[in-house]
Amino acid sequence: MRKIVLLVGLLAACFVAAAQEIEIACDKFNSFNNEVLKTPTTKALAAQQFKELIGHIQHALIIRSEVRISEPAWIFPLQGYNYHAVGGNGNGYFDKGYRYIDGNKHAAHPAHDIFINDRNQDCIDDHTKKPVNVVAADEGIVIACSNEWEPASSLRGGKYIWIYHNYSGVITYYAHNSAIFVKPGQEVKPGQKIAEVGRTGYNAYKKRSPTHLHFSAFRLVDDIPVPFNPYQQLKKAKTL
Repeated sequence: MRKIVLLVGLLAACFVAAAQEIEIACDKFNSFNNEVLKTPTTKALAAQQFKELIGHIQHALIIRSEVRISEPAWIFPLQGYNYHAVGGNGNGYFDKGYRYIDGNKHAAHPAHDIFINDRNQDCIDDHTKKPVNVVAADEGIVIACSNEWEPASSLRGGKYIWIYHNYSGVITYYAHNSAIFVKPGQEVKPGQKIAEVGRTGYNAYKKRSPTHLHFSAFRLVDDIPVPFNPYQQLKKAKTL
């Protein structure tokens, strides 16, 4: 009995240590991501730093991982909406020329804009008269986010969130939020509210832009996040 108690205590200590390691690693990644946005760096340096930071996060997550037999369908990232809200019937995705290390200077649009019903651009759904919740597409760890943005800023993403989905190795990105409700190192579940749709970001703030969520998905290729078109996943996603 004493051995069982000791084992349980050891496992609990390992989980606490892993949680602390995840938080520290995500804080470091968040700082790194902020620097990439502000100052484009070399591919070699970015790859090295990204590999080290993601590696630390992955190592800490091993202790907390559970086996999943199959990959479940995503949760659609906007509560109350489905893929019909994706702009251009999915044709708005364009990743040619995108490089993560270009930060705020890239010229592509490796994302889908998911529009809400907001004719007067007050970030309130015209039908429900409430803000639209942004939810996590799958379970994962918040590796970077920013809840600060000013209209004078040239940053395109505004208030954004990056989530690393450790079971699939996919990274999802949610931008232009009005407010976010998570922090680096926080574990999120599928469908958990992480933000509310907004109009933050250099272009999204302008009147010519309808209110929308900018949603991207990435896989790691040679230790750098490379975008892929997630339209099929969005079509199959469950609506909350």
